[in-house]
Amino acid sequence: MNQSRINISSGSPFEDIVGYSRAVRIGNIIEVAGTTAMDGDKLIGRGDLYEQSAFIFRKIEKALQEAGGSLKDVVRTRMFVTDISQWETLGKAHGECFREIKPVATMVEVRNLINPELLVEIEVTAIVS
Repeated sequence: MNQSRINISSGSPFEDIVGYSRAVRIGNIIEVAGTTAMDGDKLIGRGDLYEQSAFIFRKIEKALQEAGGSLKDVVRTRMFVTDISQWETLGKAHGECFREIKPVATMVEVRNLINPELLVEIEVTAIVS
C-alpha cells in the first residue's frame, strides 16, 4: 500500500540546508519536528520557560492543523529542557494543552540547545483518526 507523504514547511532557510521539514504526514501519522521558541529570527520568551513552552505548543498546533490534525490527535510528546529543576513550569504549559488528551510524555534535561537562550525544545507524534 503506497501512502502519500506530505511535508509541511515553516519557510525556514535551514530546512533546505539541513534537509528537514517542520512536520511530515504519511497516512494518518503526523510527526512534528523539534520546535523551539524562535519566531523567525526573534526569540519569544527570553529567560521565561513558561512563555517559551506556551509559544512552542501554539507553533506545534499550527503545524498539526496544516497537516490535517490537531492537538487532540497527539499521542506522544517529547520535551528537552535545559534545566530539569523547572519541570513544573514546563509541566504547567503541557497540562494546559494536554490535560484532557493525556498523550504519553517524555521530559529530559539536555546540556544545550542550538541557541543558548533556548530553554526547551518540544516534538510530538500525532495519529489522526
